[in-house]
Amino acid sequence: MKFVVVACIILSFSSPGRAQDTPGSVVAGKEQFSEKVLVTGLDNPCEVTWGPDGYLWVTERTAGRIVRINPADGTKSTAIEIPDVLAPGGQDGLLGLALHPELLKGNDYVYLAYTYLDKARGPDETVSDEGSPYRYLYTKILRLTYDPPTGTLRDPVELIAGLPASSDHNSGRMKIGPDLKLYYTIGDGGNNQLGNWCIPIEAQRLPTAEEITAKNYIAYQGKSLRLNLDGSIPDDNPEIDGVRSHVFTYGHRNMQGIDFAPDGTLYASEQGPKTDDEINILLPGKNYGWPHVAGFRDDMAYQYARWADASTPCEQLNFSDITIDPSVPREDETSWTGDFQAPLATMFTVPSDWNFSDPVCNGVDFICWPTVAPSSIEVYMPKQGGVPGWENSLIVTTLKRGSIYRIPLAADGRSLRGPIERYFQSENRFRDTAFSPDKSTLFVATDSGGMAEALSGGTTTTMQNPGSILAFTYSGNAAGKP
Repeated sequence: MKFVVVACIILSFSSPGRAQDTPGSVVAGKEQFSEKVLVTGLDNPCEVTWGPDGYLWVTERTAGRIVRINPADGTKSTAIEIPDVLAPGGQDGLLGLALHPELLKGNDYVYLAYTYLDKARGPDETVSDEGSPYRYLYTKILRLTYDPPTGTLRDPVELIAGLPASSDHNSGRMKIGPDLKLYYTIGDGGNNQLGNWCIPIEAQRLPTAEEITAKNYIAYQGKSLRLNLDGSIPDDNPEIDGVRSHVFTYGHRNMQGIDFAPDGTLYASEQGPKTDDEINILLPGKNYGWPHVAGFRDDMAYQYARWADASTPCEQLNFSDITIDPSVPREDETSWTGDFQAPLATMFTVPSDWNFSDPVCNGVDFICWPTVAPSSIEVYMPKQGGVPGWENSLIVTTLKRGSIYRIPLAADGRSLRGPIERYFQSENRFRDTAFSPDKSTLFVATDSGGMAEALSGGTTTTMQNPGSILAFTYSGNAAGKP
């Protein structure tokens, strides 16, 4: 195992802009941490959770495997391999994991979500290629039973199946709330961009009563869900547009992080387009605006371009994030008058004249955009101890920037009390976090591959710690800082 000592590495900017949510608002912190590479060789670890057994529980997205890792020495054992996990791309496979809060106390249940092939349900009509693995790709949620003597999981029970899955933006974060309900996020499928650019975004479409009766969940794209622990619809779920379903909130793009505060507040991190990654508080029945709004409804650096509605057939056009064809209808954020729940903060908002084609990225523009691709969120509110000054914060991992961002919250948890700080800058894609019980060590899961910001600027596809769990332990404040 490798040990080094690192200080928090922060980028500080001086550009003007809205307080707290522009790139220029990021400031240097004062804490120092020791770093340990706990384990390597994992197949795209997606979820890392500290279990009541004192082990880290980790999902390997592309291997379809759950492993338990000893945080003291990095030894690992396989709890289960799921044979029907299908992971044909970069955002599918074994995704969310949640441990029952009474695990090892009488309810030894573990919940997980993954993508799988199901031709019996019929094809996704937006995928015309019969040979594509995405034509019959869906998501299901299982409950497993943990066997402590063997350290393995058994007795899979299917709670819900046929949830939307796609080649992009599957989201897939899962948490059990203090109300003992299961919360799960589903992205917009990456529609209206890249390979799915002629497919309309369905984040605003709500399910009908007929669809729910038929267990047709196609309208769950771009939503957060709230389920009973048996997969059924809770009686107190919000009734939206006259229909009660699993849908808890809607109008989301790619919500890869959710976590609960001790008071029950549900925070979420969500990936935006070229600008405006979001930090949200999820409230029942609320609409978070996508695709009409990215971040705040401020007409800054974002317009909704509806490629599928172009006057020239979409398939005849060349898709671009930068140059929108004149035949594609565009919509300002403020022209949409729908119900809208604004974010707590953005990461990050920029002026409309921002240059989204930075030559340092050599045409791979998205790495240089002001968005950071938040991939998880964790509430940091230790009852005692932990990292001094970090109390009442949100900890967010990022893929493009290979960093941790700390978002300090005001006492009410509804606003920010200071600038966002950036830590542990690396040539990695940080996927998820877990804290030790004393809150002084932060464990970080890294992707096995992909693209990230290079330390020297521009891009890199060589990951510094591919498929690893890193451990950062607080060791004090930087010299000369209080």
